[in-house]
Amino acid sequence: MKVLFLTTHLNAGGITSYLYTLSKGLMARGDEVCILSSGGNNVGQFTSMGVQHFSFDIKTKSELSPKLYFSLKPIVNIIKKHGIDILHAQTRVTQVMGTLLQRKCSLPYVSTCHGFFKPKLSRKMFPCWGDKVIAISPAVKDHLIEDFSVYADEIALVKNGIELNNFPLVEEQARAEGRKQKDITGSLVVGIIARLSDVKGHEVLIDAMAEVFREVPDATLIIVGEGKMEAALKERVASLGCEKQVRFFPTVNQTYEFLSLFDLFVMPSLQEGLGLSVMEAQAAGLPVIASKVGGLPSLIDDQKTGVLVEPQDRAGLTQAILELSSQKDKAKQMGLQARDFINQECSAGKMSEQTSEVYRAVSGKHT
Repeated sequence: MKVLFLTTHLNAGGITSYLYTLSKGLMARGDEVCILSSGGNNVGQFTSMGVQHFSFDIKTKSELSPKLYFSLKPIVNIIKKHGIDILHAQTRVTQVMGTLLQRKCSLPYVSTCHGFFKPKLSRKMFPCWGDKVIAISPAVKDHLIEDFSVYADEIALVKNGIELNNFPLVEEQARAEGRKQKDITGSLVVGIIARLSDVKGHEVLIDAMAEVFREVPDATLIIVGEGKMEAALKERVASLGCEKQVRFFPTVNQTYEFLSLFDLFVMPSLQEGLGLSVMEAQAAGLPVIASKVGGLPSLIDDQKTGVLVEPQDRAGLTQAILELSSQKDKAKQMGLQARDFINQECSAGKMSEQTSEVYRAVSGKHT
């Protein structure tokens, strides 16, 4: 089977990581993978493993952008020339494209819902989910049913997969050497890897860590990511007098570069489809503290494979960080149990197998 992924770009982020893992898994199963996007700094990672990339200027947030419609005819030609068997869209813009391309090419088409959409009238009138929509968590599946009236049998629940070999357990000596290279010091290093967006809860984490610093003065908070909230977050850090204890780093392609430095990983999101960076932290054997929102509770069995706190609960988050930092044996065991959970329930192989089953199911309807 020859699959064409449709996505707006291939810069670092959750969708790009999802596509990379899925591409690798599908190709290992004998499928061919092509990607159509506006490009990005990760294109080389895909082409180097044999994925064919088609570049079109479709990087827009508007589903009505003329650039989408001007691209349709040449994309149809590519689909026919390269014998594409199935279309798989990743974003709202490419979902609209996928629907139009399906009509022109009579191909099976699926989409993946990676998070939560605002229930706008246009999404309800023109859903564009395809023959089947993949939900990455039970919370996202419920969102599709409750907010968009998608029938349950039109949704396939397929959790994101993690390639465990990319996230080996970290030895203490390696952690110490890595911290030294990045000039990170302290007896406790707490980290978050996420885009700097208001829905990720960075402000809650910064406020909580200001309290942690009073108890553990040599602790460090590492914030990895980029986004519109960067200036505001740095101002908040400055207003709390924590500039020396909070370090900001730009987005990285390989998150293990920083995960291997952390003692604790925290994701205080206000909204989260599933939480790929949380899964990666769990795969690396890190104890994780996360908000009880969206798909995060499906990843964390509270007090066993991580700790759940209420969203925007600064005091609760502070307490959870301090408790885990002082109970090292418990934290270590929690991280190991989380890694086992990822291996059993969220493996890359399982994701590619289940996604392939979706492809076969919708392809059968078009024969």
